[in-house]
Amino acid sequence: MDIQSIKNRFAIIGNAPALNHALNTAVQVANTDLSVLIVGESGVGKEVFSNIIHTLSPRKHNPFIAVNCGAIPEGTIDSELFGHEKGSFTGAVDSRKGYFETVNGGTIFLDEIGEMPLGTQARLLRVLETGEFIRVGSSKVQKTDVRVIAATNRDLLEYTSQHKFREDLYYRLSTVPIRVPALRDRKEDVPLLFRKFAADFAERYKTTSIQLDVVAMQLLINYPWRGNVRELKNAAEQISVLSTNKQINAEVLQQFLPQNDNSRSLALIPSSGAMGQRGNPDFNSERDILYKLFFDMKKDMNDLKQMIFDVANNQDYTPPDPSAKSVVKMYTEPEPAPVNNYTSNTPILLENNTHSQHEVLEETLSLADREKEFITKALKKHKSRRKDAATELGISERTLYRKIKEYGIKE
Repeated sequence: MDIQSIKNRFAIIGNAPALNHALNTAVQVANTDLSVLIVGESGVGKEVFSNIIHTLSPRKHNPFIAVNCGAIPEGTIDSELFGHEKGSFTGAVDSRKGYFETVNGGTIFLDEIGEMPLGTQARLLRVLETGEFIRVGSSKVQKTDVRVIAATNRDLLEYTSQHKFREDLYYRLSTVPIRVPALRDRKEDVPLLFRKFAADFAERYKTTSIQLDVVAMQLLINYPWRGNVRELKNAAEQISVLSTNKQINAEVLQQFLPQNDNSRSLALIPSSGAMGQRGNPDFNSERDILYKLFFDMKKDMNDLKQMIFDVANNQDYTPPDPSAKSVVKMYTEPEPAPVNNYTSNTPILLENNTHSQHEVLEETLSLADREKEFITKALKKHKSRRKDAATELGISERTLYRKIKEYGIKE
């Protein structure tokens, strides 16, 4: 089967050389039973490649299952994959077959393999090397014939150096690696994809498809698309819904794209100088949101200090009127130091109109300490599952990993 037929069958759009190379590799490896490791950023379509490999393989009439390793709690992933015996743990009221048993003869796709716990990695390695596994709570060795396709958006080699991923498992999985290119690495495909998404939306809702002029299309092509194809599709649908004019120029398109290239969403993020240098590559929209939270907390602390001041002077405290002039005035607040060690020693003048009294309070607010505290609590709440903790904090997993390493947080 040629590449164009595969693209038509699996609705793959694009002619970039890197994409064609990845597809060619998938076709060549499909007829074998070799393990495959699909590598690529989030949103590039790694699961589509696993479907291609299974559909073109001799196992195509046997079961295929996709398992997101990052979505299964660490305490139950062994049971999900390998099954368990009745009474093997609390809640195990019956025996249960795992995926490696139910998909025998077929293909199992392990997405986000980098999130798999080390203990489960050892069990997986045994399956790959001998085809054997043991249910949780059992001593009976069972055999299975399952082809494993894994995918990750992580640098697993770096994980092996940090002892977060088994080196022997990495080399066993990556017998044939397939790298799916990011959208910014195949810019020539952006116009094709955008037109397809816009046309699909128009057909679904019986409306006219949006059209970009030449300048707008060039702006679209040069945008980094860090969310890849998924982000581009979201953009096409958002513009289709919210734009009153179906002819889109660059000025209109710019309203739907983040002002900062480091942003990962289509929401406009204010570029306040108080947040730090926007050109700093370490800054992204997730950190902006997190630090905005800290600055909001700072305002709440100021209001609390005003209340305490009023109570201390035997006054009846009334909440400040949002429409009135604030009783808290801040003077000559210096530009913040780099965020990682940011401490604000800002003189705050509290003005009391009744007694004409003035009091200067020194406030120290360490954003780094607050950030470390929030990250620690989120990791504890989600039992060190970084993906869930990152979602809770509203930041990316990459940012969370960097902050864990920076603050020396023990998981």
